[in-house]
Amino acid sequence: MQAPVDYLLHLADNALVLGQRNAEWCGHGPILEEDIALSNNSLDLIGQARLLYQHAATLIGQGATEDTLAYFRDVPDFKNYTLCELPHLPLMSATACGDRDFATTIVRNFLYSSLMVLVWDRLQLSKDEQLAAIAAKSLKEVRYHLRHSRDWLVRLGDGTDESHQRAQAALDALMPYTSEFWVASAQEAAAQANGCGLDMAELRADWNTIVDAALQEATLQRPADSAFVPTGKQGVHSEHLGFVLAEMQSLARQHPGATW
Repeated sequence: MQAPVDYLLHLADNALVLGQRNAEWCGHGPILEEDIALSNNSLDLIGQARLLYQHAATLIGQGATEDTLAYFRDVPDFKNYTLCELPHLPLMSATACGDRDFATTIVRNFLYSSLMVLVWDRLQLSKDEQLAAIAAKSLKEVRYHLRHSRDWLVRLGDGTDESHQRAQAALDALMPYTSEFWVASAQEAAAQANGCGLDMAELRADWNTIVDAALQEATLQRPADSAFVPTGKQGVHSEHLGFVLAEMQSLARQHPGATW
């Protein structure tokens, strides 16, 4: 049994885009240890994306490779959560575009890894044996990502007045984007139907338990649920994804077929 290609691309695109975002901290971390930690987080995510793209490319055939799937698809072809593509600063901020807000990065990584620790755990039982193997490897990595982001969430939320305010502002801005986790897409429904995927709605209670426990320890207030539902995994993205892909894909597109 094989997972639907679009489902593999959804999982891969999440990892690749967030990995690219976290890589933007390389050389800019608030302290050296965090510069290294976020770079390692990025490498883990891009490694997950590579395995998933390789699996998808095998199923697609026709000369598809992990590189063609990462570098030669356009914005509407990507199926990642909108949460993963957002910039590292409060939305609608007047701050210069080159600035990065560490709290925004931490909150985003926490919300995403709190989900993926559940997703990868469940996908170890996928009828797609290769996907199950990828899930087992990825689970070990995302457990660290969750521990790292949770520790920082608590440190920021229960820290100084400024760190608390920044963490709360990031949470208020990013939490609405998590509603996309629970709205089924065509690729998720197809993967669930053939036993290769899972029902995301079944993870919601466990995700809420993880998130609420961390927020309580961090003395942060969970925002009220929003009616806003992003559509990234349906290929309809924010304006930010185009800029991420332009930076990531430019070299490969300027020199197609180059090797080194």
